[in-house]
Amino acid sequence: MADAMLEVEGLHAGYGPAEVLFGVTLSLRRGEVAALMGRNGAGKSTTLKAIMGLLSPRAGRVRFLGQEIAGLPPFRIARLGLGYVPEDRRIFTDLTVFENLDVGRRTARGGRPPWTPERLFKIFPNLAEMRGRPAASMSGGEQQMLTIARTLMGNPDAVLLDEPSEGLAPVIVEQMTDAVIRMKAEGIAVLLSEQSLDFAAAVADRAYVIERGEIRYAGAMADLEADERVRDAYLTV
Repeated sequence: MADAMLEVEGLHAGYGPAEVLFGVTLSLRRGEVAALMGRNGAGKSTTLKAIMGLLSPRAGRVRFLGQEIAGLPPFRIARLGLGYVPEDRRIFTDLTVFENLDVGRRTARGGRPPWTPERLFKIFPNLAEMRGRPAASMSGGEQQMLTIARTLMGNPDAVLLDEPSEGLAPVIVEQMTDAVIRMKAEGIAVLLSEQSLDFAAAVADRAYVIERGEIRYAGAMADLEADERVRDAYLTV
């Protein structure tokens, strides 16, 4: 993990008396995309929530850019440069698309050009066409695009994406793919939880497979694609 910007070691977390994660260890390097894959209930979303501070870890370490963040509140973690896109698309439905983007605006760090609505509209042309529309009137896929765009307005160094392709129309999935590839090109590291092998293979450099709260596979995305034994054991329904 010497060159990792996000390091998770021996992470345990759960809800109430139920333990969900059992010693999860993973890392994310600058400018790479890593996919955390597994079936429903395997622990993918819980892992991201525990990293982001939405769920307090019971044991283990989480470091971001060399700083220990386990136990910090989510707003402080976000201010350090770690963005989070939840599965449930927490947008401001009473605000317009442009207003939602403006809410997420933060100063860029590290000399990178800041994300602006105009730059984001090139990645998400659907949002450009509805910039003045209330977010409540958007489809689920459009709201997902808006959530990602609003997160990028915070100019993060890394982003946690929770199930970005789930339940979306193919044309929206294509735009999601382009957005993740563009983030990587901009030097933003992405850790995404995902069930779709096709989507993960299109964007990810490395993969982790989680099952019952434990990491069962860690390696190159291409190697996972070629490993039928692992796919059948942990990814097929």
